[in-house]
Amino acid sequence: MHYRIEGPARLGGRFKPAGNKNAALPILAGSLLADDLVVLENVPDIRDVRTMIELMESVGATTTWEGGGRVVVDPRGVAGGELDADLSRKIRASILLAGPLLARTGSIMLPPPGGDVIGRRRLDTHFLALGKLGAEVEAGDRYELRTRRLLGADIFLDEPSVTGTENAILAAVTAEGTTRLRNAAAEPHVQDLCSFLVSMGAEIEGIGSHGLVIHGVDRLGGTSHRIGADHIEIGSIIGLAAMTGSELVIEDVEATHMDPLRIGFERLGIVCDLKGTDLHVPADQSLEIEADLGDQVPSLGDGPWPAFPADLMSIALVVATRCRGTILIHEKMFESRMYFADKVIAMGGRVILCDPHRAVVVGPSHLRGSTVESPDIRAGMALLIAALAADGTSRIHNIGQIERGYERIDERLRALGANIERVEARS
Repeated sequence: MHYRIEGPARLGGRFKPAGNKNAALPILAGSLLADDLVVLENVPDIRDVRTMIELMESVGATTTWEGGGRVVVDPRGVAGGELDADLSRKIRASILLAGPLLARTGSIMLPPPGGDVIGRRRLDTHFLALGKLGAEVEAGDRYELRTRRLLGADIFLDEPSVTGTENAILAAVTAEGTTRLRNAAAEPHVQDLCSFLVSMGAEIEGIGSHGLVIHGVDRLGGTSHRIGADHIEIGSIIGLAAMTGSELVIEDVEATHMDPLRIGFERLGIVCDLKGTDLHVPADQSLEIEADLGDQVPSLGDGPWPAFPADLMSIALVVATRCRGTILIHEKMFESRMYFADKVIAMGGRVILCDPHRAVVVGPSHLRGSTVESPDIRAGMALLIAALAADGTSRIHNIGQIERGYERIDERLRALGANIERVEARS
């Protein structure tokens, strides 16, 4: 199965982003801590979420999809045990079940998690935090975690890992005593997880900062919670609008999450207007790369929130091929993410891959349609954006990677005027 795309596209209309995938996954995991029903709204219907739900059901939870992004979780039958190895290999987020299952059942056997192949993705931070809270960890061909009881602790994370922070939070909210979590990740999805847990009765101070204080409680009740819009999908559509010269309005935008994105895109000459919860991307922007002081070649790099998000670096590289000027794209967090640049070069992009972390883009380039394969979620979306801006026909294979993170993206782009077709594989 692949996407067949005819470019260049001229799009228009309003786009409603899906719920944040990276919030939905830890929130689903956190629902296992409740002692009653949990109702979640705006859950994206994507492969990673479906896999997480299968993993939850394999340890005794009952889940019901009620349509329209509504999922009901009944965690009262959770008994723990060993996670299914095949399901765990499909998603990185399987690791997020360690904290809640350890807290609820006292033990878990965890196969190595899967996920995107974008470089080394260490688990040490997870086990450091869980160990500080009182877990014993044995590592072999699988990870065995057990505890008699979890106790609050003062934890300084060796890196502001998003999932490491989330696992620590999930374990600490019902631990005995107070946990101080320093050098914590503060991304919007971490904030959403904290807000969800507070709605269940958790006591968390410092939400949105890099220092959290968590007072353990005896129980967490059921709740209803709406997952926030995916700021990474919003950033992807900003890049798509700019690259195709299209005017688009993106709905349901959280203003406080836009500053890091807007500052990064402004480096590429892209401006957006925020009015309430609508983000307007004007048509036919100048796309002039903003030089540093002294007319020096600028760089755009990622980092922990509130820096420009790592998950938008692939998008930024592709959009930069459309911009006038030269820019260094510096991906600091994952050493294999930039390797998709060879596919952009094959489409006509003037890109020099300096090393696994840095690429120089000289634009504007004239992109042409090509046949490429999606290596991971974000690079796949970047290539889809490139194809919609390119002249001619493109085919993108391995679209399952894209659909792990973007809900029905072909349908939603067609509604904006994109010529994109989902082609079934021949038997």
